[in-house]
Amino acid sequence: MRFHALRGSSLAVLACAVAGVLALSACATTGDSEPGDGASTDDSDKRTLARGLDAATNPDPFPSTYRGLPRENMAIVGGTVFTGAGRKIENGVVIVTDGKVAAVGDASTAIPSGHRTVDARGRFVTPGIIDVHSHLGVYPSPGVSGMSDGNEATNPNTAQVWAEHSLWPQDPGFNTARAGGVTTLQILPGSANLFGGRGVTVRNVPSVTMQGMKMPGAPYGVKMACGENPSRVYGGRNTSPATGMGNVAGYRAAFIAAQDYRAKWDKWREDGEGSPPTRNLQLETLVGVLDGSILVQNHCYRADEMAVMIDIAKEFGYRITAFHHAVEAYKVAPLLAREGICADMWTGWWGFKMEALDAVEANAALVDAPEGSCAVIHSDDAELTQRLNQEAAAALAAGRRIGMAISEERAISWITLNPARSLGIADQTGSLETGKRADVVVWSANPFSVYARADQVFIDGALSYDRMNPAYQPLSDFELGQPGYGLAAAGVTQGAR
Repeated sequence: MRFHALRGSSLAVLACAVAGVLALSACATTGDSEPGDGASTDDSDKRTLARGLDAATNPDPFPSTYRGLPRENMAIVGGTVFTGAGRKIENGVVIVTDGKVAAVGDASTAIPSGHRTVDARGRFVTPGIIDVHSHLGVYPSPGVSGMSDGNEATNPNTAQVWAEHSLWPQDPGFNTARAGGVTTLQILPGSANLFGGRGVTVRNVPSVTMQGMKMPGAPYGVKMACGENPSRVYGGRNTSPATGMGNVAGYRAAFIAAQDYRAKWDKWREDGEGSPPTRNLQLETLVGVLDGSILVQNHCYRADEMAVMIDIAKEFGYRITAFHHAVEAYKVAPLLAREGICADMWTGWWGFKMEALDAVEANAALVDAPEGSCAVIHSDDAELTQRLNQEAAAALAAGRRIGMAISEERAISWITLNPARSLGIADQTGSLETGKRADVVVWSANPFSVYARADQVFIDGALSYDRMNPAYQPLSDFELGQPGYGLAAAGVTQGAR
């Protein structure tokens, strides 16, 4: 049956009502099931608190309802395969079974009975692209003040806010990103504050709710920002932090408070005596950083400031997962590799403020060079996210121009496996390896070519975008009925991206 379930959330809801299995959002729920509140019926247990007063009784208050789109078993054959994990396979075969990668190999790889064959001859096959720095949904299109929900710029420390609570799933940018091969994104708060709040990792599928996109089991990240942004925002209000040294004092004070908060909870849980601490959402997030359950995603441009942030992390016993933007990461590439920190970078963005001035196009290539490195190409932009393959190609070319011998099969990891490492989900996605989610892009040409376009995009083995089939070129409900809707542009069918 041919249907247009990808056209928008209203049709997805209708499909759920008529035949739930047809909805491409898999009839994502809105959390109607009532979770247990963890309350004990044992009156002698003095450590049982009323619902909502102890995070430990409900550690996942906004659970994912992601179920994936309708999928099928298939074999993608004949293409040049970049696995994302360092292999290039000519005339390769990728076997997808039950939404997972079942096998990857050359033309001799056996195709199981009943698997549909996808002919990729003359084309290229890669893992789905992962964008680790996106504001889709929190700074959606159209860019109007009424929907500018990405920065809670009211206090230098807003670690208590969560980006997912601003995320608008109907942002048309999710669809255009998918047309560029993006299958997973980290949606972050903005960088006005020292602590901007929690980010959320989402699967790039149409959904009515945030929960229907939220990636199950993906760790939270907290957005921190060093440098000009917080000191400019709060210095402009004649309040602290107004300088780099004010920034550092603010980080340290916050983690001192978090250490104290954690100690009080630990003591109360141990002996159950007296009153428990009052739950503090801000400090709760920072305690997650201290215990390693919440990853630090640190907006930071300058090399000297990255070194200072590493020292702060060592002072309080946490680790930084990634520096974002990291324009001067090339200056401290060995330090980042030694500390196991990813650098999530652009290739061509520079010079728009002083801390972005000392950039080189080969930044990612130079960061990638030391053993143990983690170079990542990100977007921070609703348009650039559609062309991350080209941004990686420019970085690769820049590296080669200065004499670096970098293979394409290695460079593809800058937008696939390394971003997965940066998000703490490399065990699930980011490469075409047995047992991982079948997030796959079939490209019309070499993905490092400016002429390459994503022909088909599969998420968990489900066809989520097809450049040749308008039924798999999803539109947001917001786009329906807008001026120009239904009209062909440049001879391209409406919906084609």
